[in-house]
Amino acid sequence: MKYTLSEDDIPTSWLNIAADFGGTAAPILDPATGEPVSREELARSMAEPLIEQELSTEPEFEIPGPVRDIYRQWRPTPMYRARRLERVLDTPARIYYKYEGVAPSGSLKPNSAVPQAYYNKQAGRTGLVTETGAGQWGTAIASAAAMFGLTAKVFMVGVSFRQKPYRRALMEAYGAVCSASPSPETAAGRAILAEDPDHPGSLGIAKSEAMEVAWANPELGYTRGSSLNHVCAHQTVIGQEAMAQMALADDYPDIVVGPCGGGSTLAGMCFPFLRDKLRGGREIRLIAAEPVACPTLTRGRIAYDHSDAARLTPLSRMHTLGHRFVPPPVHAGGLRAHDSSPLISRAVENGLMEAVALRQVAVFEAGIMFARAEGILPAPESSHAVRAAIDEALRCREEGRSKAILIALSGHGHFDLAAYEKYLSGTLPDDEPSEEVFQQGLDSIPQLATL
Repeated sequence: MKYTLSEDDIPTSWLNIAADFGGTAAPILDPATGEPVSREELARSMAEPLIEQELSTEPEFEIPGPVRDIYRQWRPTPMYRARRLERVLDTPARIYYKYEGVAPSGSLKPNSAVPQAYYNKQAGRTGLVTETGAGQWGTAIASAAAMFGLTAKVFMVGVSFRQKPYRRALMEAYGAVCSASPSPETAAGRAILAEDPDHPGSLGIAKSEAMEVAWANPELGYTRGSSLNHVCAHQTVIGQEAMAQMALADDYPDIVVGPCGGGSTLAGMCFPFLRDKLRGGREIRLIAAEPVACPTLTRGRIAYDHSDAARLTPLSRMHTLGHRFVPPPVHAGGLRAHDSSPLISRAVENGLMEAVALRQVAVFEAGIMFARAEGILPAPESSHAVRAAIDEALRCREEGRSKAILIALSGHGHFDLAAYEKYLSGTLPDDEPSEEVFQQGLDSIPQLATL
């Protein structure tokens, strides 16, 4: 039922899938000139090793010893065979899940928070600033900052700030200062509040606020929890371990599924398997599960766009719903991103990965089914992957075929009980943006000739 590795099996390098996309990557552009952004500009908010990892097409990056030592606290994470769920579904499918909720902050996010804190500490910075959706990334940064003696400032999307007070309390327990975004603390936040004092917030707005604070103080390092190439690379420790654990199970997945907002969970699990496929390995389906409320991969455009609402970030080529898009206040706050990782976008664009958009009530139904069968209550983000996996397992039952399905279970839902309570009481809404909201977001995408 459970497949475990030893501390000696913790990966020694992070994988960079950009090396497998023809050795080239779409350049990050300066919005003022349309030319590739300079390293000096990126250095305003990023430590040099992170810039190198972001721009590199090298196949892997060595994990520093101090980072790997901290990983030992929770890595390698376990992989389970979901035999009870298989029985509930009466499916011939073989369902596995790689569980990241054993990390101190309850999700996969420390896999990147720790190296980002380490590199910023090495660069002489005294504090970190970031944004967070549901709070998993903010919690991981708060914890990592404390480990390295750094301060932490977190702008948490306002609707999640109010939905998940205990996630905020955990950040504060680690020593972070957490503010609801949009906030009156920044020009970006004040501008949004002037238009709508009750604005629910978005990851794009929170990014603008965090970057504004970081740019104003060279002592602070800006950190990102998803989307960027180096974050995707850091998370590949998940998939590397999962490949070794599948070997222990004497099996190999036919389908790998993960939740997708910015894309770090999906990249972390899928990219090692994708590399294996691209280098002559077995055929495999890779599925991104996203919310209908924020369907970046299924309804977004491939375009150069900003990752933040105030257009402080450079332009990246990716699937986007437009930097002014504000999704409904669904409870999977980590998936409310208008943009997806450029590397994930490239994989979907090239037909190497597929995407499905799922409704909130069906997702929570799957989360409850999983909890009652397997004993773990998934985070709402993780429940998107569970829903997609259940749908595939039911298809196996209908077709009478046995396939191996591997789920990226990115974290637990212990801080999401208010949302599960709404589902159980029948009051959880099934929000979906109107066509007008979609169009307003798409209209905000910059018009560039180069794609």
